Amino acid sequence: MADVGVDKAPPATTNIANDGRWAIDVRGLTKRYGGRAVVDHVDLQLAPGRICGFLGPNGSGKTTTIRMLCGLLTPDEGEGTCLGLDVRRDAPLIKRQVGYMTQRFGLYEDLSIRQNLDFVGRLFQLPQRKQAVDEALARLGLEGRQHQLAGALSGGWKQRLALAACLIHQPRLLLLDEPTAGVDPKARRDFWDQIHQLAGQGITVLVSTHYMDEAERCHELVYIAYGRVLARGAESDIVAAAGLHVVEVAGALSPAQVDALRAAPGVQSVAAFGASVHVAGTDPAALQQALAPLAGQLGLILKPAEPNLEDVFISLIGQAQDNFAPGAAA
Repeated sequence: MADVGVDKAPPATTNIANDGRWAIDVRGLTKRYGGRAVVDHVDLQLAPGRICGFLGPNGSGKTTTIRMLCGLLTPDEGEGTCLGLDVRRDAPLIKRQVGYMTQRFGLYEDLSIRQNLDFVGRLFQLPQRKQAVDEALARLGLEGRQHQLAGALSGGWKQRLALAACLIHQPRLLLLDEPTAGVDPKARRDFWDQIHQLAGQGITVLVSTHYMDEAERCHELVYIAYGRVLARGAESDIVAAAGLHVVEVAGALSPAQVDALRAAPGVQSVAAFGASVHVAGTDPAALQQALAPLAGQLGLILKPAEPNLEDVFISLIGQAQDNFAPGAAA
């Protein structure tokens, strides 16, 4: 990434030529629907062989951004390159070098695993299609199930099939849109092991996720809310740049006490973590004042805590303006 920090854009430039340093290099990427910006001047740079976690709440513009990068949508504003190809002029060429895994399983459930992969191979007009299918089956450990109908697969095996379909044409870039939603923890871990193997082979990966443990496995992160990038960089840099102070409150807090904390000046977020609550803000004095009514209360223990990614992102979304909220500027 060109910059690290919270709510800090990289330096402006008029030269967007890709010199080989970036697999993705876009600036000012914007898409509007009904006069409102769903993606609002997003800048993104990602080096080859890196895994970038794309995080943000539902409706934040992650999927729209991904579709513009892979040539499925044309930006209303902005410019740049994907794999050295212009995102506006070269969309057909970009599509042939990108593997895009959508949120929902998009293959034919009444076809077998092998038949689905053969169909995708036909779409890409692969010259050695049978060999490509065999290699995809082996790569994802699908040989033993290759004649099983896709509709009979569990979520984890459907995920493997979808990834195999993304890789069959040997793409240089993977765009994965919430690929592990609805699969069990072991399948998620296996999936991420595969992603790191692919990155080790030089494939660049942009993956959207809601899981903080998955975010921690990425080389770098981009956090987007309501169409705008609020934070970018490595996990440690994002946490440090947020400047958050966190106090952990252990014990039984009443709903009224939680509401009072959320409404207190200087408190940016209040979030439950198991039997504890994390209260976060950037002003330690204001935070202590908000927590003063709880100090010494029987059954409650207050102690400083290290901020984590979830603390930062909850705080950021609390400060962001919903571009579709009543009264928001169109």
